[in-house]
Amino acid sequence: MTLSNTDAIVVSGLEKKFGDFVAVNRISFSVKKGEIFGFLGSNGSGKSTTIRMLCGIITPTSGSGSVAGFDILREPEGIRQAIGYMSQKFSLYEDLTPAENVRFYLGVYNIPQHQWPERTRWILTLTRLNDVRDRLTGELPPGWRQRLALGCALLHRPQVLFLDEPTSGVDPLTRGHFWDFIRRLAADGTTVFVTTHYMDEARFCQRIAMINAGSIVAIGTPDTIIGQACPGRPDADLGDAFVALMKRGGA
Repeated sequence: MTLSNTDAIVVSGLEKKFGDFVAVNRISFSVKKGEIFGFLGSNGSGKSTTIRMLCGIITPTSGSGSVAGFDILREPEGIRQAIGYMSQKFSLYEDLTPAENVRFYLGVYNIPQHQWPERTRWILTLTRLNDVRDRLTGELPPGWRQRLALGCALLHRPQVLFLDEPTSGVDPLTRGHFWDFIRRLAADGTTVFVTTHYMDEARFCQRIAMINAGSIVAIGTPDTIIGQACPGRPDADLGDAFVALMKRGGA
């Protein structure tokens, strides 16, 4: 595994077996610092298992990898301190206000208490929730709760942000606003690793990897993947490319 100073994530020959079942089959890729990188696959493709290995939650069977300069085999605790993670079921306390949720997660991340006021102001301003900071979270629209969840994942200022289906269940307009926010984060240097089943959202990624049956079947820019998967089809979109690649792999 060769790590350059421009790489936030490097994976080489990464494999995960559960008994005789190969969930992830010797995959290799890299993600640049400040890049928005999409990771797409159908259910059971190995997508979630890969993310769990990169986040230091489960140990690979073989292969190597590095996230934010930390080895995924030897330094999982360092990885967990350097990353933010937001799933579609990110746990917010609906009977707490946004400000109280933020303070709770500041404690979870062991942020020194003298920094709490500044971090709280920063996140509530960044997520545009200052005006509702004292309303119960459960009363907020779904898109606003998603913004709060993302803010809580950013409290410790992670170098790499993992987003697992971050806009599931929110309306198209809110999804658009959410992605505007993601692009601002990347422009400020945060690396974003995102999974989504919305192909129009995947278009916002600078590069994409598609995984099927544990193996990466395509990697590149959205336009490159469309051209390779759907040759001779100028009207093809990313959804067409995804379907074609999954069928080739037997999904």
